[in-house]
Amino acid sequence: MFGSAMAFGLMAIAIRYSTRYVPTQEVAFFRNSFGLLALLPMLLRPGHAPLRTQQLPRYLLRSAIGLASMLCGFWALGHLPLSQAISLSYSTPLFVTIAAALWLGEMVRVRRWAAVIAGFIGVLVIVRPGSHGFQAGSLIAVMAAMLSALVSIQIKQLTRVDSPDTVVFYTYVFWVPLSLLPALFVWVWPSGIAWAYLLATGIMGTIGQLLWTRALRLGEVSALTPISFTQLPLVVVLGWLLFDETLDRWTILGAAIILASNAYIAHREAVVARRAARAAR
Repeated sequence: MFGSAMAFGLMAIAIRYSTRYVPTQEVAFFRNSFGLLALLPMLLRPGHAPLRTQQLPRYLLRSAIGLASMLCGFWALGHLPLSQAISLSYSTPLFVTIAAALWLGEMVRVRRWAAVIAGFIGVLVIVRPGSHGFQAGSLIAVMAAMLSALVSIQIKQLTRVDSPDTVVFYTYVFWVPLSLLPALFVWVWPSGIAWAYLLATGIMGTIGQLLWTRALRLGEVSALTPISFTQLPLVVVLGWLLFDETLDRWTILGAAIILASNAYIAHREAVVARRAARAAR
C-alpha cells in the first residue's frame, strides 16, 4: 500500500508537468495507452489465468464513468494546488458509503453516517463556498471523487465474477479508444520532455493500481487505509519543491478531517466484516 501511494503521488506530479505541454484530454489518452502497454507483459505472461469475461457491457459503462472521473481529476491536478486536489480526492470513500447504501442496499449505521457527515464538513472547509478563497475549479475535483465512488461500486460488482487482473485489463482496453475520442478534438503532438512525463504518468498509474489491488487482497482495509494517506505529504513536499506551492491552514484542517473520517469508516467496515465472518462459521 505504501508503494501504491508513492506511485500515485509520482503520477500526480507527472500529470502536473504533462498538462504544461498537452491538454488534459490528451494526458488521459497517453496515460491509458502507456498504462496498457506496461500492463500487457504482466497479464499475458505464460501461465497467467485467461482473461475471459461475460460482462463486456458492464466494463463499457465502468470505463466511461471512470474516464469522466479521470478527466476531472487530471484537470484538478493540472490547475489546482496539488495539496488541495489530492485532499479532495480522498472524499471518494464518503461517496462510496452513500452509493453502497443506495445502490447495493448495504446497511450503514449511525456511526458511519456520522463519519461521512464529518468528512463532508472537511470538504467544505477546503472548498470554502461563498468565501474569497473559493475556486470553482475545486468542484471539479469533488466531481472526480463522486464519479470515482461510482466506479468503486461497479468494481465491487465486477470482481464478484472476474479476477482483479481481468477487471484492470478490460478497463484499459476500453479506456484507450474512449479517451482517444475527446483527445482528437484538442490534439497537440507532444515534443521532447513531454513524452517522458506522459510515459511516467502511464507507468506510475499502472504500478499504483496493481500494488493497490494486491495490498487489499493481502491485508485489512482498516490497517491499509491510513498507509494510503502517505500520498498527501509526498505530494505536498514535491509541490513545494517543484512548483513553489504553499499549504494553507484550511487545506490542512479539511484534509485532517477527511482522513480521520476515512480511517474510521475503514475501521467500521473491517469490524462489520469480521462479525459477518464469525457469524458464517
